[in-house]
Amino acid sequence: MAAGSETNLNDTDAAAGHVNVLFFGQLKERLKCDKLTVEIAHTLSITAFKHMLVEQNPHWQSWLEERDVLCALNQTMSSSDELVKAGDELAFFPPVTGG
Repeated sequence: MAAGSETNLNDTDAAAGHVNVLFFGQLKERLKCDKLTVEIAHTLSITAFKHMLVEQNPHWQSWLEERDVLCALNQTMSSSDELVKAGDELAFFPPVTGG
């Protein structure tokens, strides 16, 4: 968090809004979705956000929750405990393997 900035997780009005979600690679193909906009009522961890997506799309569970899906929050690689808020961009993609 930047110096001087403060987030009040109890202030749902400040966190309510849209999150732009992107899917890449094999994940995009398997989910049959390349992007969507999701309305959130409050700040969520990436893990909670993925769980919310699976609740809305149960057939996505094996791809979002049971695999090593990588994520980037606002174009920065992020861990699953990072917080997602309104206005953020969240991208999911499968692990990249080299040969």
